[in-house]
Amino acid sequence: MTIANGRTITLARRTFVTGLLGAVAAAPLAGVARAQAARPEAGALYRDASQPVAARVEDLLRRMTLEEKVAQMVGIWEKKGDIQEPNGDFSPARASAAHPHGLGQISRPSDFRGVDPSVNGAAGAAGDAVNRDGPQTVDYINAAQRWAIEQTRLGIPILMHEEALHGYTARGATSFPQSIALASTWDPALVTRVFSVAAREMRARGAQLALAPVVDVARDPRWGRIEETYGEDPHLVSEIGLAAIRGYQGETLPLAPDKVLVTLKHMTGHGQPENGTNVGPANISERTLRENFFPPFERAVTELPVMSVMASYNEIDGLPSHANRWLLHDVLRQEWGFKGAVVSDYFAIRELNTRHRMFRTIEEAAVRALDAGVDIELPDGEGYVHLPELVRSGRVTEAQIDDAVRRLLTMKFLSGVFEQPYADPDAAESLTATPDAVALAREAAGRAMILLKNDGVLPLNPARLRKLAVLGTHARDTPIGGYSDVPRHVVSVVEGLEAAAGDRFDVVYSEGVRLTKSRVWAADLVEPVEPEVNARLIEQAVADARDADVILMVLGENEQLSREAWADAHLGDRDTLELFGQQMDLARAVFALNKPTVVLLLNGRPLAVTELAERADALIEGWYLGQETGHAVADVLLGRVNPGGKLPVTIPRGVGQLPMFYNHKPTSRRGYLFGDTSPLFPFGFGLSYTTFEMSAPRLARATIRNGETVRVEVDVRNTGRVRGDEVVQLYVRDDHASVTRPVKELKHFQRVTLEPGAATTVTFEVGPKDLWFWNVDMERVVEPGTFTLMAGPNSVDLKTATLTVAA
Repeated sequence: MTIANGRTITLARRTFVTGLLGAVAAAPLAGVARAQAARPEAGALYRDASQPVAARVEDLLRRMTLEEKVAQMVGIWEKKGDIQEPNGDFSPARASAAHPHGLGQISRPSDFRGVDPSVNGAAGAAGDAVNRDGPQTVDYINAAQRWAIEQTRLGIPILMHEEALHGYTARGATSFPQSIALASTWDPALVTRVFSVAAREMRARGAQLALAPVVDVARDPRWGRIEETYGEDPHLVSEIGLAAIRGYQGETLPLAPDKVLVTLKHMTGHGQPENGTNVGPANISERTLRENFFPPFERAVTELPVMSVMASYNEIDGLPSHANRWLLHDVLRQEWGFKGAVVSDYFAIRELNTRHRMFRTIEEAAVRALDAGVDIELPDGEGYVHLPELVRSGRVTEAQIDDAVRRLLTMKFLSGVFEQPYADPDAAESLTATPDAVALAREAAGRAMILLKNDGVLPLNPARLRKLAVLGTHARDTPIGGYSDVPRHVVSVVEGLEAAAGDRFDVVYSEGVRLTKSRVWAADLVEPVEPEVNARLIEQAVADARDADVILMVLGENEQLSREAWADAHLGDRDTLELFGQQMDLARAVFALNKPTVVLLLNGRPLAVTELAERADALIEGWYLGQETGHAVADVLLGRVNPGGKLPVTIPRGVGQLPMFYNHKPTSRRGYLFGDTSPLFPFGFGLSYTTFEMSAPRLARATIRNGETVRVEVDVRNTGRVRGDEVVQLYVRDDHASVTRPVKELKHFQRVTLEPGAATTVTFEVGPKDLWFWNVDMERVVEPGTFTLMAGPNSVDLKTATLTVAA
């Protein structure tokens, strides 16, 4: 890599270097070396990339003043106006005046926050706001890094963090299916490929840290953030989360030049808030935490070199996570051995006072958060900027500051930002939304879709199709979910079908029904469309569909109807699971035509669509499918892709059944007067255009000793006429235990592709990690006795075998 006037003109590709605390192999950049050569610290050990990271950290830490240490513990976002010109350009003079001791992180350098409060709202917000494109982001980041390296005393570069929930959240970047849709693929290898692209696009623009993945287990579909999760099951969330991490940052550190560090979000209990509303208390026990909410975090930090964990907004047992030392220190650091940094969620230290009402002053909140284990305050420094005075007054020790800064500096060295602080604007453009990335977005969307019902109408046969009527506003105005920016192009359902149809059949679009006047995720106000407007649209749609051979209704929700409720004035949770507005009025009018009708759902949360499931000829759960929605939908409808996705959540019949998750306790689901406790669609469910036959699990040994593993085989055969995918799912039930256990728990799965008539045997190793639980003394044990092993294509249609663990 070479630098001209501080701007990268060639992006060097470096060899991936392994070893968590190993050396970064690449030599320091020439521009960095020139800028630092005249300084007394020019020959300092921390500048030597050949030295171990731990040694570099300690050398740098001992040279830092208290103020320089605290500067590493804050970010900047709302206050970016302090370091920018009015037009948004980075200003070295303003930065030096506002932050003479440097900066730890810049929050979302790709946005124009700080220019005009009306231009850019919440993190990940796009909508009408115009954020920086690739070259603009690189220019901004390079200017900021040049200031940090050349105009602060120790030349410590800044860590740049960005959102990347389902692709890099930046203008023009590739938008993949939303998280819940990626989980529906049940395909960890695919998820790794997806986030490898996201990491490549982020790093090309100069960012080193992703505020992702979300590994919250979500057990309440009223919660607007369920779309950001990988579902309700701790094992599935763990496996998809690990796959995402491998894509973002690989399995070893320091980072390769096309990788970024991850931040696990949000520790924890966030996904089952009281009354389903965001940031509500998580009224769950320690046992429930350990059995359901801890596993994805524990596995991530113990199996991969994760360096960043974000604390959650909610409270557990009276303690908000940002004030919970047991959670962030005793469990995360001591039990699990986490060595990385804990970052605050946006404004969460302030919210210890404003929302949780724990303290009177921001200084008190800062003291408590630091003691709990929070190392850096994001997105801005509000409480932690007072740490120097709190040290001098004796309320905080400098040793506490050193511990936090040591972890933060370790992140920076492992990220490679000391050696690679700059990016290339040309490469940022050429490495964004590349043909392989767009093709992968289409592949992922096709693999995510779940066929919930099919009475034989699908796949459509173009030779027998004269006219396809496509109804629903989001068939053209395609939603892609929260934490999205604006991709280079979003393929609508209508566009995708028109391209696939060619001159073989006609695609006729009618808007049918509108949901909200806008679908800007960041907008506070959500306005339903007037009933009289929809009445006219429904009448027109029915007329347009009357002579169609097949009707496709695109229904569901959009980014405003279920989303992150980050403020009292910006709500996003719902007290109903029914279709919004007049969508069922449209559906009933269309069903009355007695035409073959397919319903495609585009949405971010489970919806209680009982009537649709009864009356539609085919029902597809699409979730939000990303920028290639239209092409992927056409692929599935016309049979180019055989749907093989499976539900990562249970779909209830109505909100009155909640909570509704498959791994419940034996005393749950007793029954309702005049009601039904069975789900509309169970966890793990999904059909195909072909059929499969699956055997009972076959054990290599019926009895094992405690601590041993056993090989379990399941045979699966494609008994239909077309190539297709099936997901072999293995569940376990502890038949008798010293504390109550769930009726079943997913422990293994594998997605397989089979030609017609072909068969394969899927093998799993079942061992202590699949059988253990937390006993009455909160010890993780495997108790002797019998275990029922269950295999099948979903959590209901299962065949069993018995495993005995000898005393």
